[in-house]
Amino acid sequence: MKKINVVLLEPEIPQNTGNIARTCAATNSALHLIRPLGFEINDKHLKRAGLDYWQYLDLTYYDSFEDFMSKHGDKEIYFFSTKARLCYAEAEYGDEVFLVFGKETAGIPESILKAHEESCVRIPMYGDLRSLNLSNSAAIAVYEVLRQKGFEGLNRKGKLFPEAVDVNGEVVF
Repeated sequence: MKKINVVLLEPEIPQNTGNIARTCAATNSALHLIRPLGFEINDKHLKRAGLDYWQYLDLTYYDSFEDFMSKHGDKEIYFFSTKARLCYAEAEYGDEVFLVFGKETAGIPESILKAHEESCVRIPMYGDLRSLNLSNSAAIAVYEVLRQKGFEGLNRKGKLFPEAVDVNGEVVF
């Protein structure tokens, strides 16, 4: 399977971006950040939220949405929005996808959504609540793509109990 690409359009809250970076690292997904950002990349909250996963992250920056589209506009791109008509779980994700999320306070601009209406998807919510947290939404989306691909490349089983003890009495997993 090719890489899942998470795209954040003008993210504002460093902790959300840090959490998403950690999700991307843990799922071997790429993170794309489209400027302007609402924080500095060296922000302590961003680094803390991503913990020690930054070294495993495939990270790319773009100066604008137009810059991003000039490089990836011909790819399979989904725009996550509360205004979309299609449920994210009803989409059939291909081998290489870009999952686009808007900034926390405003989402993806309507002009972009209208231009890509057939590629807009929504995460269902109860009632008229405004939206889910950005990092939660990104995780839901990434894991749906992974689910559809059978979690290819991920460790599916953990180790709850040691398998053996060596000759020195040390636990071996």
